Amino acid sequence: MSQWVFKGLATGIRTTAYPGGEERGKGVTPGRPLGGVFGQDAERIASRCPSQALTAVGGEVTVDETRCIHCYRCAREGAVGLAWKNDYEWARATGTARILGKPFERSLHIIVVDAGDCGACLNEVKQLNNPYYNMHRLGFFVTPTPRHADILLVVGAVTDHMKDALRKVHDAMPTPKRVVAVGACALSGGAFAGSFACTPVSSLFPVDVEVPGNPPPPLAILHGLLLAAGRR
Repeated sequence: MSQWVFKGLATGIRTTAYPGGEERGKGVTPGRPLGGVFGQDAERIASRCPSQALTAVGGEVTVDETRCIHCYRCAREGAVGLAWKNDYEWARATGTARILGKPFERSLHIIVVDAGDCGACLNEVKQLNNPYYNMHRLGFFVTPTPRHADILLVVGAVTDHMKDALRKVHDAMPTPKRVVAVGACALSGGAFAGSFACTPVSSLFPVDVEVPGNPPPPLAILHGLLLAAGRR
């Protein structure tokens, strides 16, 4: 045990520089596809997408990030493919969440609800608690009860049997509160979009911050939390 203690002291702090600085470590993001003008190849590129995240109009391909499941077909198949951007600030605030006020400047408590996740997005959320990402240093803490929660973080396609449970969690939270939907499944249904068995979070109540990806990396989720707190 003492050997591990001395090794830890010798190694020092190895926490990500984000958000104070740019994270340059390898493997922190899978990247995301970028649209563009492809002329006659546009329809063929869009047809590769199994989740209808790509749309071709007038020779231009646009990307609906809420539907992208990171299958990489648009980038890997054929001689012409979409460019790939290796960033991690993927989240976006919607509606009134674009202007957040002082109630969210202090430490925040998050309740995480698995509404039908395959385990991928939930695992990325769990990484925020490890020493490398260490969301506690930024004032984010997980709580098991909605009565103490400021932020509702939802992962997974909202299955039919989770709709009422998710509504009850949301209704039990005190105001002001924010909703962060994480992953393509929570945003659009992802690969299951249009199925009778699941529905996007936004169909139940307003979503303040969307974090696309399948799954999004921990830094993208952290970016979403910072947006919800009005710190980004």
